[in-house]
Amino acid sequence: MLGKILNFFFFRGFRVKQTKKKFLNCLESELAEEFLQLLLNLMSLVFFLHKDFRRNIKDFNGRYLFRSKDNKITVAAIFKNNRMTVLEKAIDNTNVTVIFKDQRALMKFILSPKPDILGSILKQDVTLDGNLNYLSKFAYMAKHLQLMVSGGI
Repeated sequence: MLGKILNFFFFRGFRVKQTKKKFLNCLESELAEEFLQLLLNLMSLVFFLHKDFRRNIKDFNGRYLFRSKDNKITVAAIFKNNRMTVLEKAIDNTNVTVIFKDQRALMKFILSPKPDILGSILKQDVTLDGNLNYLSKFAYMAKHLQLMVSGGI
């Protein structure tokens, strides 16, 4: 009985729920960032190994930054000299910065069978800063990679 009274007065149950929620959010954001980084590293490797896929970045220079609004997720991709470099930090002078509302919006966008860039912008799941054409090119390359990996091409 005394334990219930102390729990009630010190909000222990509430604090446990809040701590669990923060922990799950941390795990989800780390998982989303790792997944995005894995996808970008796979793309970089396929560019290196697959001559036909590499044609997508021939003479293409671009700087992309993917991040969440709370900056818990930050991954950059740099296309230069027919290569792609992936960094887990913010970069300057980007051609496009894609800001996701949260980790769920990022995962929903990446895992969508038909990513709808404009729909995501209208739903305010994604905010863009920069040239939309760069994002369209990246979405095309990511979808092409997905089809290659799944055997669709």
